[in-house]
Amino acid sequence: MVQVSQANTPPPSDPASSPAGAPAPDPSTTPALPAAGTGAPAAPAEQPAKKAPARRRASTARKTPDAEAPAPVADEPGIAVVPAAEPKPRAKRTSTTRTAATKAPAAAKAPAAKAGTTRTATARKTTTPRKATTTRRKAAGSAFSREDLVYGRIPVVGVSPVVEDGRFPAKAVPGESIRVGATVFREGHDALGVTAVLYDPQGAEAERVPMRLTTPGTDRYEAWLTPTAEGAWTFAVEGWGDLFETWRHAAEIKLGVGQDVDLMMAEGVVLFDRAAAEPGRPDSDGELFRSVSRTLGNGELPAEHRLEAGTSAEVLAVVAERPVRDLVTESRRYPLKVERAAAGRGSWYEFFPRSEGAVFDAESGTWTSGTFRTAAESLDRVAAMGFDVIYLPPIHPIGHAHRKGPNNTLVAGPQDPGSPWAIGAAEGGHDAIHPDLGSFEDFDGFVARAADLGLEVALDLALQASPDHPWVTAHPEWFTTRADGSIAYAENPPKKYQDIYPINFDNDPEGLSLEVLRIVELWIAHGVKIFRVDNPHTKPLWFWEWLIGTVNAKHPDVVFLAEAFTRPAMMQGLARVGFQQSYSYFTWRNTKKEIEEYLEEISHETSAVYRPNFFVNTPDILTEYLQFGGPAAFKIRAVLAATGSPLWGVYAGYELYEHVARAGAEEYVDNEKYQYRPRDFAGAEERGESLAPYLTRLNEIRRRHASLGDLQNLTVQSTSDDALVAYSKTKTVRHGGSSYKDTVIVVVNVDPHAVREGTVWLDLESLDLDDADFNEDGSFWVDDLLSGHSWKWGTHNYVRLDPHYDPAHVLHVRRNVK
Repeated sequence: MVQVSQANTPPPSDPASSPAGAPAPDPSTTPALPAAGTGAPAAPAEQPAKKAPARRRASTARKTPDAEAPAPVADEPGIAVVPAAEPKPRAKRTSTTRTAATKAPAAAKAPAAKAGTTRTATARKTTTPRKATTTRRKAAGSAFSREDLVYGRIPVVGVSPVVEDGRFPAKAVPGESIRVGATVFREGHDALGVTAVLYDPQGAEAERVPMRLTTPGTDRYEAWLTPTAEGAWTFAVEGWGDLFETWRHAAEIKLGVGQDVDLMMAEGVVLFDRAAAEPGRPDSDGELFRSVSRTLGNGELPAEHRLEAGTSAEVLAVVAERPVRDLVTESRRYPLKVERAAAGRGSWYEFFPRSEGAVFDAESGTWTSGTFRTAAESLDRVAAMGFDVIYLPPIHPIGHAHRKGPNNTLVAGPQDPGSPWAIGAAEGGHDAIHPDLGSFEDFDGFVARAADLGLEVALDLALQASPDHPWVTAHPEWFTTRADGSIAYAENPPKKYQDIYPINFDNDPEGLSLEVLRIVELWIAHGVKIFRVDNPHTKPLWFWEWLIGTVNAKHPDVVFLAEAFTRPAMMQGLARVGFQQSYSYFTWRNTKKEIEEYLEEISHETSAVYRPNFFVNTPDILTEYLQFGGPAAFKIRAVLAATGSPLWGVYAGYELYEHVARAGAEEYVDNEKYQYRPRDFAGAEERGESLAPYLTRLNEIRRRHASLGDLQNLTVQSTSDDALVAYSKTKTVRHGGSSYKDTVIVVVNVDPHAVREGTVWLDLESLDLDDADFNEDGSFWVDDLLSGHSWKWGTHNYVRLDPHYDPAHVLHVRRNVK
């Protein structure tokens, strides 16, 4: 026999050697392995053996201080097991027979068990004398254990969504359906079943859903779980032997060829008698199974008649709902953090309070700033468009040193208000309000008015300072000092931001962290529950993990949005440490290929923790697509953003088709970051020059269709034209004891300059259609939620989209038309 030593196995951190969800089985409830003569494992050595040289048939086990483990013998039949070094704790599995109707007690948690990496090699069978084999088995018997093995009786690996092996939780919001996946397989040809199980924050089983095989031959199973409330939920995957399906499959084949007919009927009797006696089953199940058992055991009836009784529609329905299970193996329970709806769903609108109601006096050439009171009057307009979050750039005093002028010029005049992100002046810093905007009382009134209109206020949290910030003199250690003794200002070469000092967490991490926490708590006390964090990727991850964890422990309803346009690893890291949502690369994904790939990425690859907020524009970002695409481009991007992600956002002026950029830059000319920008929104709408009605309709569609509120349910559909993008979203919505399905299909012409036409091929399985949804001719009805038109659709459908008229279809599938 060839023994595989630990030196040949990957370390426990290697994903190949540490499959997710593989706690050790409970030997007391798992059927015993066969005797040594039929393939029983030899006893594991207590220490890993060194790697055996090539062609060597056996290696000698190491001696420990307590006892000497028996070395595997080359001529002994069975399996030599070498335990892994430094096993990790894993949840303990059970192998007891359990019906779907039998739930674990509330708050029951699987006990921890060690798990390591083991390799096994089956020895070549020899003619070892019986006496010697028995002696060796007795010597090894006391050392036999399966507690340290990675695989359970039914291997369950590759569980998702799992973040860094469960060290961070996957994320959801109440009512959001989460895709759970796992690779589950077993030895031989017996049938198996797979179940996804959701546990509420108290540990009680909340939902149990059969998982379906995604693609034959892959052993990959998926299902959807839907948490219903906020809290620390968990989920697991169960693999189990399907006793009924194993018997049915064998019986149908053997009866078809007249083989072992009586034996198959007898095995059916044993199966149904066992199923009838399972605890927790309804009485109706027991009566049905006992009746089937009697029929199967009646040798006077034709075999075909007996088999029909065992595989009737009634039996199939019962075992589908409550299967006859054996060798149940549960994965670890993985964390799922369910946060309030605003963490994962929302329509954002950004404006500068100082511009809302700002007035320019032409005679004196002076500006009067807008205030919280004048800005509160604009909230009605925002709420009327259907937005539910109003985001404010920094509202604090602005520094005078190196203040920027219009269009980011280095010289500011006396009337130039400066950038709100240059925080801090003699009037105060992050804990103060710019005197031009009003007082804390005015701010509280603004927040209250927003709440009356169904809006939440999101406040910018920009951890940086102007040279005039009180921190600069009181805590110079919170900044970076250069070789010449000066404080380093912000740079993104070749860009320079002389009006901003970035902070440094390495000199006084405790003092600076506690100060930021104080500031956040201050604004929470004034009604702010959402923070848009400026450039979080320029601060260490440990700080955000600490800050968000500390804040959410006391205020679980507080949401943090990461304004991080940076490398994927950092963006994912920010999501892992607690940021509930993030800006995204959507802004720069404009071609069909780019859009399809990005939608696939955010809905399938990163959706466990990363929630993208699809902002169509920002004060800093005016893409060439919007600069040169005309009004059609604004409609196209709005449709993609509002339907592609449950989170989307608009910066003021988008509805006015503002598209002129500063020369050589990807940002607006006369940028509002450096000057006042009052706008005539009402006049533009009266003249028919506003996109506001279109944005309003998109937000209405989002509110009425639950499928658009989920992230992971997006399916990219195929089209024949290189500018036609199509995707669908389907969701089963449950209310009490009833449910319904909501499906939206989006087709967009992403060429803002030309008419495009072609074919849309639909994957009907992704639409989850029922027989009642089809017309007699095999088609189904779709209603365009933008234009009001209706069509019959099927697997392939002709579309023609004129960007100058309407560049998109947002189609709703009618249900139950029969």
